[in-house]
Amino acid sequence: MAEHPAYPVGLRLTGRRVVVLGGGQVAQRRLPALIAAGADIRLVSPEATPSVEAMADTGEITWERRPYTEGDLAGAWYVLIATSDAEAAEAASAEAERHRVWCVRSDDADRATAWTPATGHSEGVTVAVLTTDARHRDPRHTAAIRDAVVEGLRDGTLVAPHRRTRTPGIALVGGGPGDPDLITVRGRRLLAEADVVIADRLGPRGLLAELPPHVEVIDAAKIPYGRFMAQEAINNALIEHAKQGKAVVRLKGGDPFVFGRGMEEAQALAEAGIACTVVPGISSSVSVPGAAGIPVTHRGVAHEFTVVSGHVAPDDERSLVDWPSLAKLTGTLVILMGVDKIGKIAEALVAHGKSPDTPVALVQEGTTAAQRRVDATLATVGEVAVAQEVRPPAVIVVGEVGAVGPHGTA
Repeated sequence: MAEHPAYPVGLRLTGRRVVVLGGGQVAQRRLPALIAAGADIRLVSPEATPSVEAMADTGEITWERRPYTEGDLAGAWYVLIATSDAEAAEAASAEAERHRVWCVRSDDADRATAWTPATGHSEGVTVAVLTTDARHRDPRHTAAIRDAVVEGLRDGTLVAPHRRTRTPGIALVGGGPGDPDLITVRGRRLLAEADVVIADRLGPRGLLAELPPHVEVIDAAKIPYGRFMAQEAINNALIEHAKQGKAVVRLKGGDPFVFGRGMEEAQALAEAGIACTVVPGISSSVSVPGAAGIPVTHRGVAHEFTVVSGHVAPDDERSLVDWPSLAKLTGTLVILMGVDKIGKIAEALVAHGKSPDTPVALVQEGTTAAQRRVDATLATVGEVAVAQEVRPPAVIVVGEVGAVGPHGTA
């Protein structure tokens, strides 16, 4: 009899009985999707991996800790056979056939009545890829096709127009520390759909070159002590373009709410009656030290880390930072926007009890091709920063974690 291709279909399993035989690695990989589908999952297996056991402990699945027995598939709509017991697999497969229950077999796909496709998700769409020719089944090939399609949908290289009415709205997108690959999947997708992008200087600039020609890019760069676009003008630009019915992305460096004035913009939009979506970004306070080989916490060294803004010197009456208290902490201090004030900051920390020998690392242009790290101590960092011509943007890490690892001072 000629071999026919599998008929693709989406199963709606919400509230319906699904039986899984075997609690090993295969079940561990397959169970999360079945849980997400809302299935009533019954696991039959004498043993299970710690992750599968945790699913049972939290009530996501029901686990019967025993081998398969005849009748276990009663009432099931779907069964996944993932047991290493060949005899049990054959018996369960036969029971599924008798009761007309679709059955997936991890041990022998040719004897199964259903196959699990390679699946991925992007913005409410599930991409499922099946091999149509059973003689040339290659899971790696189907997985590669799935990955290519999903990645294309996520980053905008594969454009699928939406047939829906567009409503005015703004997305405040955290672009991450600078490397274009470190923006979130959601942020990259929104960029691909944007009509207007209002971008900061510290956003991932490489992504702007990928935007289609029709996208209007507005420079909202706040260059330190140089030309800048006032916050009010940025707010007005966001409101104006949103009211024109355009899809607007406010692309910011790091995370919108970590010294990014994101809430100021969200408040202005709310007052104008405009919907606002906040897309968190990877903060430079953690990612840049990590890229430079510095853990902000480390067992036996630092059990805490504190992030502060250094754009106002400790002796400035506008400062809201409690520098005396920070000097008493034993953990890591991460300072953003503090390059030109680091000398005074170091003096304040030492004056309030911090050891002058405390390691300090300055990481300039973190995660980009221009990244460089300069090491010093609280006693020397003011002079070292000037001598080494450290320039913004740079993340400053104060604490013993700077001496951890191959690039540390110790």
